[in-house]
Amino acid sequence: MPPQRSSRPTQRDIAELAGVSITTVSHVVNGTRAVAPETRAAVLAAVESTGYTGDVIARSLVTGGTRSIGVAISLLANPYFAVLMQAIEREAAEAGYTVLLADTHDTAETEQSTVRALRARRVEGLLLTPAPGDGKVIGELVSLGLPTVLVDRVATRGDVDQVGAESIQATSALTEHLAALGHRRVGLISGAPGLTTSEERKLGYRLGLGRGGRTWSSDLVVCGQSSRDGGAAALGALMDSADRPTAVVVANDSMMVGVLHEARRRGLRVGRDVAIVGYDDAEWADLVEPPLTTMAQPVEDIGRNAVRLLLARIADPEREPETVRLPPTLRHRQSCGCTP
Repeated sequence: MPPQRSSRPTQRDIAELAGVSITTVSHVVNGTRAVAPETRAAVLAAVESTGYTGDVIARSLVTGGTRSIGVAISLLANPYFAVLMQAIEREAAEAGYTVLLADTHDTAETEQSTVRALRARRVEGLLLTPAPGDGKVIGELVSLGLPTVLVDRVATRGDVDQVGAESIQATSALTEHLAALGHRRVGLISGAPGLTTSEERKLGYRLGLGRGGRTWSSDLVVCGQSSRDGGAAALGALMDSADRPTAVVVANDSMMVGVLHEARRRGLRVGRDVAIVGYDDAEWADLVEPPLTTMAQPVEDIGRNAVRLLLARIADPEREPETVRLPPTLRHRQSCGCTP
């Protein structure tokens, strides 16, 4: 006779119904130790008959899927994180999936441990913003066959789905705009090395200089390490140079915060003493004085497309990998020196 149970079955109920110990139930549910096939089958039958829902892993053993996806992203390196996550969670929820979030801290070591922790939770797929490095984690995910979509930072490989904003032409347009305003020396504060976004925006900057009739010079490019402090130091280096630029392109908003602080510290009037434009368009970009001219990433579209690509990969593991590049939008304000 089945044991008396509350409205929400527990592992003790499962153990009594299957005729095994609670420890054995735990091993079956969590996969922590090999269990005899007949014993495992009895536990799974008990899980199914009781409707046990106290553990997402237990449900996955019966249904074959956790209906969850993982998101591994650096919270510090992505100032638009809140908007991106809202779009991802909304799109996932509409498809009946929950989202598990983990912070990679933008380091290869933490990225690897974070991804493995999400895999241990048996997520059905993973959205990953790759950390700078050799791409070892991406290769590991591809070899394991775990459905994966790279978000924001696309990689130079064709064996994985990817979605991100277009960077080259967008940065070129920002640079051309400064040249058209008459600036002869236009500097660039570039992002952390080892990122495709950093390399693409540097390429776009050089392209924009050429289109604007300006000459590239290595002393006009300083790496800001994709951080606030790095951005401040980079602007300081440019402003301390013998022939300093009169305009600067800042490759992301993490660095832009430091740039604006350093400009204020030095008493520089943005838009007058030095023109500054940026890439990303944080929610405060139009609240500072003067409002920032930026290329706004289509963050919500990136999030929605990333989930759709991942669900398509989960449904059809053999489909051809796809790369989606979405165009940013120019937000023309006054930090470039233009009038409203």
